[in-house]
Amino acid sequence: MAIFKSFMAVRPTNENAEKVAALPYDVMNSQEAREMVKGKPYSFLHVDKAEVDLDESIDIYDEKVYLKARENLDKLESEGICKQDEKPCFYIYRQIMKGRSQTGLVGCASIDDYMNNIIKKHEFTRADKEADRIRHVDYCDANTGPIFLTYRKNDAISEIINDWKETHSPCYDFVTDDGIANTVWVVDCDKVNAKLQSAFEAIDYLYIADGHHRCASAVRVGNMRRDANPDYTGDEEFNFFLAVAFPEDELEIMDYNRVMKDIAGNTKDEFILKLSEKFTVESYNGNGEYKPESKHTFGMYLEEKWYKLTAKEGTFDENDPVGRLDVSILQNNCITPIFGIEDPRTDKRIDFVGGIRGLGELERRCHSDMVIAFSMYPTSLEDLMAIADAGEVMPPKSTWFEPKLLSGLFIHKLR
Repeated sequence: MAIFKSFMAVRPTNENAEKVAALPYDVMNSQEAREMVKGKPYSFLHVDKAEVDLDESIDIYDEKVYLKARENLDKLESEGICKQDEKPCFYIYRQIMKGRSQTGLVGCASIDDYMNNIIKKHEFTRADKEADRIRHVDYCDANTGPIFLTYRKNDAISEIINDWKETHSPCYDFVTDDGIANTVWVVDCDKVNAKLQSAFEAIDYLYIADGHHRCASAVRVGNMRRDANPDYTGDEEFNFFLAVAFPEDELEIMDYNRVMKDIAGNTKDEFILKLSEKFTVESYNGNGEYKPESKHTFGMYLEEKWYKLTAKEGTFDENDPVGRLDVSILQNNCITPIFGIEDPRTDKRIDFVGGIRGLGELERRCHSDMVIAFSMYPTSLEDLMAIADAGEVMPPKSTWFEPKLLSGLFIHKLR
């Protein structure tokens, strides 16, 4: 039984939503963020990446950055750019990118559900990234970025959401510079909110689609608050964290492709010969780049030419939820044995390119700082859930979700 509840969001007034909304903090570096906030005094990046308002030489983990984040967050309220709703609400959040729509429900999930594995994970977290967001949440005394959750489709939840969308006007409706339409409805009816919360109690598990570091950090801060308040009841806001929950059929995972700096000291013919031990290698004679059309097929770009790779039978275990992933097959049968790369998270010879950039970006990288590229077939949501259900973790850089959930539209105060 999953807990997903309404809350009193701090959010932009209707006319300020587009001015505040920003991409999540972890999709750009500090220099890119400094460029993005020029001429945008209310951009939420002033909160999520507050170093943009400090000297460029500052360490992004300096306490001054977290203090500035809290100052900027308070300023949004004190200047009337954002206001807190007077009663708990759910919020319906729809995004449309290139004609494809995804609609989720904004609410608060339980830190106990995370700790008890009702909210399931599929990735390891890094201590340094987790520590950063712990301090950010702690200093801001708020969850500033939503966790991206998914769940197996529930008709009752979908029916309530669709009915509200059809019978009520949105509070926000704007298109960002990258062409993504963002629309938000406030569910301010106590009776409907109670029905939604009750419907979620029929959900066995929630799954983290994206935001493992933010989620782990929010839970850690919640436990810190519990330690500081030993008489807590469990109803305090610090026992919950901000999330957007989407049914699985609303989401699409994009490919997450690989580029490499060399071919491990081999000539092209030597490399293809080694690759042929585990893959059928065919020249691709079609137009443009080769985009894999089914599981266990891969594209390879080497010396101005595309190839189609097909994993040979017996080179992976179809019954292993992790081992059957294409990212695992490529790692286990090519990247580790041929390139000698054991940990793709830290090795500087490999980089990753999200599918949103297109396969042309793989060619561009091979013409600049890389030598060889592999295009991937996207991981499925079914695989993600199967791995989480098995208590396993995915290899690094297995999933790429688009569009990204904007930050700043909903803020969850911890008190």
